Amino acid sequence: MSTPEAQTGEPIHVESADHLAELVEDHDVVLVDYYADWCGPCQMLEPTVEEIAAETDAVVAKVDIDELQDLAKDKGIRSVPTLQFYADGEQVEQVIGVQDKDDLLSIVEQFS
Repeated sequence: MSTPEAQTGEPIHVESADHLAELVEDHDVVLVDYYADWCGPCQMLEPTVEEIAAETDAVVAKVDIDELQDLAKDKGIRSVPTLQFYADGEQVEQVIGVQDKDDLLSIVEQFS
């Protein structure tokens, strides 16, 4: 059920609310990283998120909250970085702030 886009092992830049909905619907486990370019903690978390994309079957989607303000607002994002985890189309977990890679991997593995 994976699209070629998700086979790269790299985070996917979300372009719209519809694009995000499609990713969540089409893949078993999706990690959504809500970030902003000006956010220091987001920059600290980025290598971790890229490693998760490369090392797991989870699709990693990146949402620029400045670019997609309405989407971030609709999803209740009040601070960045915020990571939301989806499994089988449903949101199953949300964490805020810089997280340890092992903690994030254990969430991904819990739903894989």
